[in-house]
Amino acid sequence: RVLIGIRKVAILCHRWMGVTFCLLFAWWFISGIFMMYWDYPGISQADRLQRAEVIDASRIKVSPSDAYAALRQNRPPASAQLVMFAGRPAYRFGGQGGRGGQTLVYADDGTRQGQCSDELALRLATAWTGQPGNLARIQEITEVDQWTLEGQFRSSRPLLKYSWPDGEQAYVSKRTCAVVQYTTRSSRIFAHLGAIPHWLYYTPLRKNGPLWSRIVIWSSGLATVAALLGLAVGIAMYSPSKRYWFLGEPTSIPYKGQKRLHMIFGLFFGIVACTWAFSGMLSMDPFPLTTGADMGPGSGGGRMVAALRGGRLQLGAFEKKPPTEALAEVAPQLRVKQLEFTMFAGDPVYLATEDPRHTRVIPMDGPPQEQIDPDRIIQVLQLASKPTGLAEARLINEYDAYYEDRHREKPLPVILARLDDQQQTRYYIDPRTARAVGGYSSGLWMSRWLYHGLHSLDFPWLYKHRPAWDIVTLALLLGGTSLCITSIILAWRVIRRKAAVHALRSGPRVKEDLITET
Repeated sequence: RVLIGIRKVAILCHRWMGVTFCLLFAWWFISGIFMMYWDYPGISQADRLQRAEVIDASRIKVSPSDAYAALRQNRPPASAQLVMFAGRPAYRFGGQGGRGGQTLVYADDGTRQGQCSDELALRLATAWTGQPGNLARIQEITEVDQWTLEGQFRSSRPLLKYSWPDGEQAYVSKRTCAVVQYTTRSSRIFAHLGAIPHWLYYTPLRKNGPLWSRIVIWSSGLATVAALLGLAVGIAMYSPSKRYWFLGEPTSIPYKGQKRLHMIFGLFFGIVACTWAFSGMLSMDPFPLTTGADMGPGSGGGRMVAALRGGRLQLGAFEKKPPTEALAEVAPQLRVKQLEFTMFAGDPVYLATEDPRHTRVIPMDGPPQEQIDPDRIIQVLQLASKPTGLAEARLINEYDAYYEDRHREKPLPVILARLDDQQQTRYYIDPRTARAVGGYSSGLWMSRWLYHGLHSLDFPWLYKHRPAWDIVTLALLLGGTSLCITSIILAWRVIRRKAAVHALRSGPRVKEDLITET
């Protein structure tokens, strides 16, 4: 009797949770299909490089040291790059004087770029989109809208939004003079079909961060409980000995029609619905998920980063080989769109970039190189890893369980450097830039396996044999969608039945109408 009572309570809870949340659960499964191939709109570094101008070395008249001296800063910059901006070569200095942000100084006359004028903002937007400026509809954005919800846009406001008849939209920051967001009609449509409903990323809700977080956590938690209850009830009621009867035949399932389909789909896809809802909940604060190994100051990763750089950036060290000479050396190989001033193990080097896959390292002494010698990088890492030391350091040419990318955009080959510590911390260094591009430690197992593993089916053996990942993920999403569709049908029947009972109790006239309709 106790077990029967527990089962009845579980069925009742599962039924009403399904009635309440079946549409939301179906929404999550369907939007997940779109999220397999379409992301939320945004601008990546590859997008910026694709639209950037090739640096015109003939117009460079000011050295990087003189350009930075015009800013009258006592401390060296945290970063320095040479780029084209609004048709002119310019130095972009980051974090000068220990502060955040970036400042532009033109390399043709040494003047500093001030506040972004409306005319300049329009030029930047038209250069990004290739659209005529006279057709743009201009709107000033001072608060968040659907495409500027993330915190990264706070320091960029106010924004000027330029919209064209074909659906292209570009957002230009009046503070930083940069295009900070770009959308098209198709990217917005697929975002409304995928990321926005999947994350409940609607502007009125997302503007209130704490409320949005609580709603996502509670809805994910309730979805986990509902799926778990349904799975438990289904397993408890399933009869391997076929003690039930259906259409005159013994059967293992005591239902017919939509209930039968719902139980069948639940037995097959209920565990997936449970793990997906649970892992989605783990992506929210306050659950302890992080994105990579610790790279902060004082950590093993921080020491490695500092050792690979080898000290503060000194712009005077680049006078031995001026930017014009460095650009001339790689001109036959690259159409350089960004020339970065950086350091490797204390030595100044240029990093010339055309796009993420086409770069060159230009030392002060010697010709350009495709990459820094991996053996030299490993020597630097071995010294920086003390006192624990390195348990392993080698060049890998394919993704592994802790460094992977189903889009295959992360750089390869990379140097795997694993510390000889209790956490088995590992870092991945790109020899083309001598920078860490990934990391993992045993303390991140929840993020790696409970979130990325369960939620995205982020497993190397699936990624290596695509379209295996696509087939498996799509099959599970379609199965979960089918489960939710049967839930919606059953929920509608429950609501209609309850409404009918309420109508019968409401009076003779309503009762007669209901009987006639029935």
